[in-house]
Amino acid sequence: MEANLYRCMLVVVIGAVMIEQVAAAQHVVGGSQGWDESTDFDSWASGNTFKVGDQLVFRYNPGLHSVVELGSESAYKSCDTSSPVNSFSGGNDVVKLNKPGSRYFACGTAGHCEQGMKLKVTTLTGNAPSNPASTSSAPPRLLLPPFLAALLLPQLLILF
Repeated sequence: MEANLYRCMLVVVIGAVMIEQVAAAQHVVGGSQGWDESTDFDSWASGNTFKVGDQLVFRYNPGLHSVVELGSESAYKSCDTSSPVNSFSGGNDVVKLNKPGSRYFACGTAGHCEQGMKLKVTTLTGNAPSNPASTSSAPPRLLLPPFLAALLLPQLLILF
C-alpha cells in the first residue's frame, strides 16, 4: 500500500514537471537575427503569442548592445532608458514572463532605442498557445536533473 502511494506521488510530480516544460515556450527575441538594429521588433512581436511562463531570450553582441527593461509605456515611447527596472549585458539574457500584462525593453546603447531597437511584449494568461515558430531551436531544458530522471524512470515503468 505504501509503495503504491509512493509511486502515485512520483507520477504526479513527474507529470507536473512535464506539463510545465511543454506549456512554456522560449522566444528568441528577433528570431534568427536576434537583438540587433536591423530587426523589426514590432513585426516580430506581432507574429508571436506570449503567455505566462514563457521566456524571452535576448541574444546579442555584448560589446555593442545591452537590454534595459523600462517601467512604463511612456518611457518606452520616449526611449527614456535613464531609470530601468532591470538591465542586462551578458549577450544571452533570459527574461521570464511571470505575469500577464505589458513589458517594455530597449537597447541601452545610446541612440539604438531611437533607431527602433525596442520591444513591447504583451503577456497573456490562461491557455493561449505560444507560437511554436518563435521557440528556440535549442532542445528544451530538462527540468529534472538527469540522474534523478534516471532513478525515477524505472519506477514509472513498474507502474505500467
